Formats: sequence, structure tokens, C-alpha cells
Amino acid sequence: MIDFDKTIFENSREKVLLCAHRGVSGANIPCNSMAAFKAALLSGADMIELDVTKSIDGGFFVFHPGMEHAHLRRKKLISAMRSERVQKLRFVNQDDCPTDYGVCTLEEVLDFLRGKCYINVDKYWTDIPGITACIRKCGVEKQVVVKAAIKEKYIAQLQEYAPDLMFMPIVREKDEITDALVEKGIRCIGAEVLFETEDAPVASRDYIDAMHRKGRIVFANAIVYDKDAVLAAGHSDDNAFLISPAHGWGWLAERGFDIIQTDFCALAADYLSGRPRG
Repeated sequence: MIDFDKTIFENSREKVLLCAHRGVSGANIPCNSMAAFKAALLSGADMIELDVTKSIDGGFFVFHPGMEHAHLRRKKLISAMRSERVQKLRFVNQDDCPTDYGVCTLEEVLDFLRGKCYINVDKYWTDIPGITACIRKCGVEKQVVVKAAIKEKYIAQLQEYAPDLMFMPIVREKDEITDALVEKGIRCIGAEVLFETEDAPVASRDYIDAMHRKGRIVFANAIVYDKDAVLAAGHSDDNAFLISPAHGWGWLAERGFDIIQTDFCALAADYLSGRPRG
């Protein structure tokens, strides 16, 4: 059980934290659905990642924007729909067959996850002021980690609306931003790093150790969403099966990463259980 009175860095000292990518999905359970989030909790997730999109009339929904064709059998984007229409939509399962699972509002999901795990809010840049207001309304400020790519307008909005929320920038290959964010008064708790090779600066023990000395965490991705998008030098969920768990999740844990995002939370948790931290 996560102790939210401790910092996320303190909790990650006790074990590698596992982040369930869009919950735990498969078979008839769609990703980013309430069932997927319940499955993630049952699978031992310490954190659940979710995506946010915004309807044309300002409603916030938990759905990966641009994936309407794949998950809803719809060409029209949620961003071009009214909330009333979105709430009538139903996911299809992995065989493209209809399910009874609807698209949840962000408020519904935050209410459900209150007190249960960390919540990693992706696509936060969709509407930083609006999503921040929803987070505060639901009272999950201690649990939520928001993330975004680094742009000046996003930094300005963070300073104005959410300097107290835990924030992780998305950093590729080399981190030249986390220190600057802290200096700007933003609560930068670490970085989500992407790297194509093992010798990338953000994958080095020197970098990870330096972040730890500053009380910050480093988040790595074992997920594969596109075979051509290398996120962690091949130390992935796929290669945990095709090569070995040691090559996938084990390498990331031994290198010292604090959080691993995975689509196979229960299997990763079982493998990493009792293994020493890197």
C-alpha cells in the first residue's frame, strides 16, 4: 500500500514502483476503461497512467486522443463531439467486437482512484488550467503526477496554476530541464526519460544517481506502442518475454530506475518481487 504521507521518492526507495499503462487491458477489457483501472489495482500497480482528452464543450474524458478509430470504431474525434454524445460511446475489445464499457469522465476516474495509487495524468497539456481544477475538485493532489513535453507556454501555465502538483517533464536522451524547472518554482519530482541506446545520458548510472541525490525519481518505459519507437533501448515488455525478464524489467530495475511503466503489471511485479534495487 502506498503511503501518501511520504514523498514519491521515499516510496520508490522501498521498491521499484510499477505504473500500469492505461490500466491493465486485454481480451474484453479496453484500455483507459474503469475495468482496466480495477484490473491494474488487482495486478499490484503502484501507479496508473491515463490519458485525457477534451470534448468540444469542455468535458474531460479518459481516452487517448486520436485513437477513436481503433478503440471506438469512430472516425470523429472526441474533441469534435459534445459531452452528451461522448457518454453514449462504447469501446470495442481487442477483437474489434462491441463491449458495454463506456468512456469515463476524468472526474469519475479520479474519484474512483482516490487513496488507492499514484495517478499519472498524460496529455495534461490538453488544458492545464482545466485539468488542474478537476484534480483539485477531486482532492487527489497528493496522488497525481502530471507530465508534459517542455514548451514555454506549458511552463508558464504550470507556474500559474499548478506549481504545487508533482510534475515530470518528458525528456529524450539528455536532461537539460529538471534543474531549471525547480529554479522556476515548479514541483519537478523527476523525469520520464526516453532513450534509444544504453549509453544515452539519461540511462546512465551517473545521471540516475545524481537525480537521487537531489531527491528526484527517474521513470522509464517498458511499454511498446510502436515497434519503431524505441523508448528504453529495447528493455521492453516484449523482450521480457522474447529474451528474458532480466533483459526487460530486470535491466531497468538494476540500472536504478524508480518507476517502470508496463503493460504487464502483475508479471513484472512477480518477477521484481524481492529483487534488490539497482
